[in-house]
This record gives sequence, structure tokens and C-alpha cells, in this order.
Amino acid sequence: MAPPPPPLAASTPLLHGEFGSYPARGPRFALTLTSQALHIQRLRPKPEARPRGGLVPLAEVSGCCTLRSRSPSDSAAYFCIYTYPRSRRGSRRRTTRTFRTDGATTYEENRAEAQRWATALTCLLRGLPLPGDGEITPDLLPRPPRLLLLVNPFGGRGLAWQWCKNYVLPMISEAGLSFNLIQTERQNHARELVQGLSLSEWDGIVTVSGDGLLHEVLNGLLDRPDWEEAVKMPVGILPCGSGNALAGAVNQHGGFEPALGLDLLLNCSLLLCRGGGHPLDLLSVTLASGSRCFSFLSVAWGFVSDVDIQSERFRALGSARFTLGTVLGLATLHTYRGRLSYLPATVEPTSPTPVHSLPRAKSELTLTPDPAPPMAHSPLHRSVSDLPLPLPQPALASPGSPEPLPILSLNGGGPELAGDWGGAGDAPLSPDPLLSSPPGSPKTALHSPVTEGAPVIPPSSGLPPPTPDARVAASTCGLPDHLLPPLGTPLPPDWVTLEGDFVLMLAISPSHLGADLVAAPHARFDDGLVHLCWVRSGISRAALLRLFLAMERGSQFSLGCPQLGYAAARAFRLEPLTPRGVLTVDGEQVEYGPLQAQMHPGLGTLLTGPPGLCQGAALLFHNSWLWGSQDLFRIVLTEAVGGWGP
Repeated sequence: MAPPPPPLAASTPLLHGEFGSYPARGPRFALTLTSQALHIQRLRPKPEARPRGGLVPLAEVSGCCTLRSRSPSDSAAYFCIYTYPRSRRGSRRRTTRTFRTDGATTYEENRAEAQRWATALTCLLRGLPLPGDGEITPDLLPRPPRLLLLVNPFGGRGLAWQWCKNYVLPMISEAGLSFNLIQTERQNHARELVQGLSLSEWDGIVTVSGDGLLHEVLNGLLDRPDWEEAVKMPVGILPCGSGNALAGAVNQHGGFEPALGLDLLLNCSLLLCRGGGHPLDLLSVTLASGSRCFSFLSVAWGFVSDVDIQSERFRALGSARFTLGTVLGLATLHTYRGRLSYLPATVEPTSPTPVHSLPRAKSELTLTPDPAPPMAHSPLHRSVSDLPLPLPQPALASPGSPEPLPILSLNGGGPELAGDWGGAGDAPLSPDPLLSSPPGSPKTALHSPVTEGAPVIPPSSGLPPPTPDARVAASTCGLPDHLLPPLGTPLPPDWVTLEGDFVLMLAISPSHLGADLVAAPHARFDDGLVHLCWVRSGISRAALLRLFLAMERGSQFSLGCPQLGYAAARAFRLEPLTPRGVLTVDGEQVEYGPLQAQMHPGLGTLLTGPPGLCQGAALLFHNSWLWGSQDLFRIVLTEAVGGWGP
């Protein structure tokens, strides 16, 4: 086998050619494709000295397709790209560019040229190598990745389903990804679904919600008898919840500037379309009863967990619930006595020997409901296969065209086209089927998300969101925690122990605690560390507020706050000595009492897209558009707490 071609410089031209525009009476362009961008220069009627919109970074491209005219006399083929550039205000908006391939006399030759460009661009977007001297044809493309999308319609302010229909589904269809979608109906529904998945049918599982739904998916994979293989299934997250902490870390990893709300969703959707996975550390958390769960995000005690759980009643406010919860938490600031012990990251474990999994008491929580009586219903309950989805995007057609509008295919067909280019008299275009599905890929194959015999839950009109005091179900995974002695027994001498009164204790894996809160600035998805942060008693309300405001830039450790502590660890034990309090794992409340945890490096796989060229820049500079909307609140709140005192 010949060695792969060496990587190309970002400015090396891969393809160059001349194209017309759609409609045909428009200008002509010279296109140059490099590994990082598509360069567009107008040639006629008058070349531009300073082209506007002449550089299209591939980081803003979701996908492309080839089109043909519905007019039999038109021998041209068409090459269309879908982009999501930022406006002057910083938000993204969908735009398309359609180019007319008309350099040859026959349609077949023009189509081959359009497909050559579309294939090259798709390979660059998906990180696939291009042949050094070989011909670029659609045969280079593998079958479209098959994704299972799980949507929590109650996520955030209840906008998850609407955002999914209006933004996520069109974008991943533009990218040529094949998918099925299921709406979850209750807490732990996603966990039950993935326990019965036929994993060989899928290339990834993506949650469209907040962090809680991904917590269910990962623990469901680790509950399977084949957990060692199941946990390798790539998982992704598209943020439609309140906190969106992991999505904030993915956004930073992709090189994008900090974003919130819809902009964060579009950024993460673009990264998902690019493909690419990254090892994900998972934290095994053993609770007081002996039950165990796995965390990808955080374990919190004190102020952070209090705000998280007490703000549940403000869920309709979306991410603003945490702002309101913080104000209320500052007004009634509590301290908690406890003991924190940890194994420092610089200390190697003493002769780790393989052991069986720790003995665990039987959890009081049931992992699955009683089997429902057999029902004649598709296992794709609440999925796009049995729900009508009239997506609000018209086909590419001229105004007044009598042609019927095609419907967006929800299982891997070609993308639908926006109708904002055609003029009166221009023939409408339709997707070229030869590129929409690469050779060997099924066009309408419907993938079953659950195996035969798995419990089928009857569809419902929707259930209310989980109550604030809901507990996290226990994991039955047999993965041993070789760094942890049984809970309640003495710790090895190489552990460090802190005891005293704390305002908060946070154990976090990725960098972000929220979409705009950077709790561990230097954390990575696969650094093999749990980052411990704590605040001791004696801090004033104003100083605590300054810490959280600085956390938006990841600069809280530069404030010199004497009560703020940090340590990188491989394992830890937390023993609350206060009789009452709240403990959370990934934002979900768990039983109160002693717990301990160990990091398992790279146990999972996270769909992150390619790493950005400017990682870390988001920690130094905040866009003015993101700051401006919150400045007034900061000023008012700072003035309000300035006189509260300790």
C-alpha cells in the first residue's frame, strides 16, 4: 500500500476553476480550494479589487451538494455550498452559494467537474485524505455516518425540539449525515434506550439537550453487559439545555469564541458535521450506599450544588435560572463542614494490582421500569420515522414556479435548498442523486434503535420534566476502581487531606462548568485528571461574586483570593460532616453522604470535530457582543452585594 500523501500547507491550492453563477445572468467567479478555505474572486463583469465575502473558511461550512437544472436544455451542472458565517453582531446566519459549472459542452462532463469539487470539499470537511495524483471522484467518500439523535423536548426553556427542527436537522442533512431521532419522554428514558441498542447500526449517539441527557447515555452504555465495547461508542452533544457546560468546552476546543444560546448550538452543530472524535475521561463516583455512577462533568457540594438544585423551579428561564439562583444563594450564603482527601496527580499509585469491582450495596433505585405489556408499535417511538416534520425551508426554485417542493429527507437523503437566488424565468434546480448518496450506501435504510425484545414504551403526549429531588440511577458496570480503598476505610499515606468549613467544593473534568463559566482553564478532555476547586469559609459575598464573574474569562485564579484552593488529582474522597446538604453529579442530585471517585482516562469517546487553530484564545478575550448583554446586570449586582459584608 502506498504511503499517504504528506499534509498540505493551508495556502496550497487543491482545486482551481472558473464558474458561472445562478441565475445564469449573474457574474462569473474564479474559485480556489485550499485545505482551510474556499477563495472566491469575481471575474466578470468587473474584477473586485477587494472581494466582499471572497473567503469562506471551511470552519463555517456545513456541507455541499451538486445540483442539476430541471430544464432539459440546460447542459450546466451546479455546485452548492452551505455556510454559517457570523454577522456584524456576532450571530450566525445560514447562507448558500451556488456556482454554475458550464465549461464543457455536455451535462455529463459538467456534472463530473461539479462532483469533483463537491467530493474534494466533503473530504476536507470530514478529514479524509485526498489522492496526491489520483482522480477525485465520489468513490472516495465512505457511506454517510449514521447518528442516533436523542432529544429532550423539555431541555432549557422547552425550545429543544423547536431548535432541533429548525436548525439541527437542516444542518446535518446539508452535511450528508444519516440519522434517526427519538424524543425522550421521562427521566432515564435515554438510559433505557441505549441499554437495548444494536450498536453496530450506529456510528455515534448525539444528545440534543443539556448535560443531563448525555449523563444518562454514558451510564446506559456502561450498564450494558458488553460495556467494554459499548463505552467506545462516540457520543456528542448539541446544547439545548440550561447549563451546557460540555458544549462550552467543545466550542472552545473547536477554536470558536465564547457563545451562548443559539450561537453555541450552531457552533457545536458545525463541529459535529465535520466529524472527528476525542478521548473522553470518565469519573467513577461511588456513593454512600455503595452504588456507583459515572460522571463526565462534575461532582459538586455546597454553593454550586445548592444553586443548581434550588434553581430548578426557575427552569422556564433557561440559563438565566443560574443567575437568579446565584443571587438568592449569595443572599443566604451557607458554609459546610467537611473533609476532602485526594490523590495528587504527581503521585504514582503504589503497585496497582487488578482487583474485582468494589462491593456495592444494592441500589434503592430501579434502573428500568417494569416491562410494559407487548404493544404493536414501532420501536422508534416518538421518532422522526413516525412523526410528521414539515421543515420550513423551501426548495431552490424561482418565484411562482409550479414545481412541487421536495421534502427534506430525514434518513440520509439530499439536503433541501433555500430559495433565495432564482429569478423569474430561471429553471429550478434539483439535487443530483449521484452525489447525495455515495456508492454502496443505502438511500432509505431505516435503522432500528433498539433490538428486538427490548421493552417498548408506549408513546405519550409528553411528561413533565423531572422533579428537583430526583436521584441518579446506579451503575452496574464492572470496571474496577483500583486507586480507591472501600469507602469508610483508611486512605493510603500518599493522599492529602483537608478538613474545615467550606463554602463550596467542585470536582470537574472538562474546562467548563457552564457555557460561559470556565472553572478549570487548563483542563482537557483526556488529561486523565479531576480538577478540584474549593472555597473555604471566611470569603465575603462580594469576593465570591467576583470569583464567578472572573470565571467567565477563566481568570479566577489570578485574583489572589486566599480562600480559593485548587489541586489536580487522580482520585478523591469527600466526607460531608454537616448533617444536611446537597450533592450533585453532572448537575443531578444524588444521595447525601460520603462519596469517593476515581478518574478513568480516555474511557469514552466524544464527538468534538477538529481542534481549532486558536485554542485558548477564548479564555483571554470575550466578544463585546457577549459582554454587552450582561454588563448592566453585573453593575447592578455588584452594587447590591458590595455592602453586604462577610
